[in-house]
Amino acid sequence: MGFLNKDQIEQFHNDGYLIINNFLTDEDVASLRKAIATIIDDFQPDQHRSVFTTTDTPKQARDTYFLESGDKIRYFFEEGALNENGELIVEKDRSLNKIGHALHWLDPDFKRVTFSPEVKESVKDIGFKDPAIAQSMYIFKQPGIGGEVSPHQDSTFLHTEPMKIVGMWFALEDVTLENGCLWFIPGSHKEGISRRFIRNPDESSPNLTIYTDPNPDYDETKFIPGPVPKGSMVLIHGEVVHKSERNLSQNSRHIYTFHVIERENTTYSSDNWLQPTEKLPFPGVFDN
Repeated sequence: MGFLNKDQIEQFHNDGYLIINNFLTDEDVASLRKAIATIIDDFQPDQHRSVFTTTDTPKQARDTYFLESGDKIRYFFEEGALNENGELIVEKDRSLNKIGHALHWLDPDFKRVTFSPEVKESVKDIGFKDPAIAQSMYIFKQPGIGGEVSPHQDSTFLHTEPMKIVGMWFALEDVTLENGCLWFIPGSHKEGISRRFIRNPDESSPNLTIYTDPNPDYDETKFIPGPVPKGSMVLIHGEVVHKSERNLSQNSRHIYTFHVIERENTTYSSDNWLQPTEKLPFPGVFDN
């Protein structure tokens, strides 16, 4: 008997996403919130000024700090947290867009949740045979300045052949329409991906990464909101189109997320921006 029932598995494969309430306990949520607070305490904002945005790619495109973050815990600011001189204009703990991309391996609290029995059962239930964790992120969606995440497909960034990727997204606070919940186009995962985000093959270019095509104009009327209470988990098919709006409320929207790739009879693309390293090969879900 798996963790997901037959109807939930069918809904995931039909819609491309699935919301499961009460996946994390209150103790799980508290442990992750406490762990991230400790990580932020150790953060020295003057050491780097990397801003993360999905709407203006050149910021990441020239940034080795981003490109080399797969086996580290690194910090990325919100656009609204810095002035034109790159100086912090909000408190340190309200300045960050996200922390990534190896929380799942380098922090014991995040590692415990990532490799929990419930996670293992869930990925097995949706058909993964030899899954591994490619990356993880803690996303803050800060009050008032939390940026939008434009419509995208996760397999644009983490491509495998054949395609088999799923995101697991955990609400560490109540996620509402006002503070930036996810929105999905149900069934859009059945249409393939529209573009890729890759390491630039042109070594003479200042851009280390590029998109292979422009982002399509999606029909905004097709998006369905997915507000969820604290402790919920959202399964996100790698090819489903999803987004989140800016957080214009006075409430943050803390979430933890990681991406699972299939290794059995699957090739992880060598031109993906994120690559396994000798320090951190992608750890197997069932091996840890």
